[in-house]
Amino acid sequence: MTVYHDAIEVRSHLHKPMFHDVTDAATAAVARSGIQMGTITVYSPHTTCSVIIQEESHDTLYDGTKFLLQDMLNRLEVDVPTCRHEGQYLHPGPAHIHHAVDNLKEEATWSLNTDAHIRSAFIGRSETIPVVDARIELGQFGQIYFVDFDGVRDRTRTVHFQVVGE
Repeated sequence: MTVYHDAIEVRSHLHKPMFHDVTDAATAAVARSGIQMGTITVYSPHTTCSVIIQEESHDTLYDGTKFLLQDMLNRLEVDVPTCRHEGQYLHPGPAHIHHAVDNLKEEATWSLNTDAHIRSAFIGRSETIPVVDARIELGQFGQIYFVDFDGVRDRTRTVHFQVVGE
């Protein structure tokens, strides 16, 4: 059995949840791996991000967000409202803010991302997809998206690809 690992970086620059289509990068990782039959896992190490498989939605908002993905955000906003001020959620509390500001030299407002943590926990941080005949089995319309729910600041994120098989 062969195990191949690759990673890419994506940049989230809008101050809202962002979706990065990583389908081509996953396909390239499978090709570089040489694996014909197995699985690919697409994973986020970030606790405010997720990986999803969703249909290609050709229509977009002015900022580039696909309609179907915005529909998902609209539903999540009802269930897990965006954290807009301290005290809206229990987290972050005083001890967390103290650690972030004093030890990590972060701005206190950067910790107002509780909604992103909850959304990521609900959605999940990875997807595992079959690889058959050196191709990712996504179906006719499937795309792989890395979702950064944390819109409190610009960030560079890492997306991991692990291909296992023969």
